[in-house]
Amino acid sequence: MFSTSDALKSFAAMFNDLDSKHIEDYLNDDFCYSSQMVFDEIRGKTKYLGYIDAKLEAIKNSGLKVFAELAISGAGQEPNCLVMAQGDVENLVATVFIELKDGLINRADMCVVPSPFDVHRTHVYPKVEV
Repeated sequence: MFSTSDALKSFAAMFNDLDSKHIEDYLNDDFCYSSQMVFDEIRGKTKYLGYIDAKLEAIKNSGLKVFAELAISGAGQEPNCLVMAQGDVENLVATVFIELKDGLINRADMCVVPSPFDVHRTHVYPKVEV
């Protein structure tokens, strides 16, 4: 069964490897992506994959490496979110939360609140074999 831990690792691997293949088989058809830095949500697996592929390509072309690290928000013991950094592992820019539905990734939220400075960092940067 695909777990929240698996989903976090797959999402992190996508950013760390700049390749959406890490998540495409695990997204629900009605997947929803939101960002506190952008007004509109992206709804639908196909629409999100088009968006993220363009974004990952832009990151590749920028030369600024992205780092997705497993993290813990709140009082939990296991990673329940990601911390995103760009250019350097200490240049923290966002926290990402993922929700599952029926064993698939149903939602991802990129947040500035809670701040990536307010979560417990694990210093684990997954890369997952596709």
